[in-house]
Amino acid sequence: MSRARPEIQNPHSVAYFSMEIGLEPSIPTYSGGLGVLSGDTLRAAVDLGLPVVAVTLAHRKGYFRQHLDDAGHQTETPYDWSPADKLEAQEARAWVTVEGRAVELRAWRYVVRGVAGNSIPVYLLDSALPENDPYDQTLTDSLYGGDVRYRLCQEVVLGIGGIAMLRASDMRTFTPTI
Repeated sequence: MSRARPEIQNPHSVAYFSMEIGLEPSIPTYSGGLGVLSGDTLRAAVDLGLPVVAVTLAHRKGYFRQHLDDAGHQTETPYDWSPADKLEAQEARAWVTVEGRAVELRAWRYVVRGVAGNSIPVYLLDSALPENDPYDQTLTDSLYGGDVRYRLCQEVVLGIGGIAMLRASDMRTFTPTI
């Protein structure tokens, strides 16, 4: 028995949001379990031909590089990387209100490709723009860095800002269904 695939009106009717997504080792936007699971979920979705678009944060400083001294004491340093070296800059801009301030966001695009030629776009949100308040410029810097305030601001950027970016980008017809 052959099952016909239903006609999909919007080519990306599922938006997948995750604070971290393991795309590839040279893009340090994940730290472990959740990021690896998110990346694997997207790779499975693309192989199945599912209508997905993903949104995460650029995490310009990555998670961190761990160093152990001779006595076994751990220190960390940021894993700085440049999205421009690995990702496609998007022209669209979106704004989100964080603590009463308008924060401008841009997106970088990464494409997950499947074995059958399907693809899923991943938008990595970035607040490191000179138009933003200096604090707001750092909101997409560090994965799990900072305090509770920083993390809550990041979640606003990802959730509310992510929807705004999908609407502002080539996903103009995206309408979330809750």
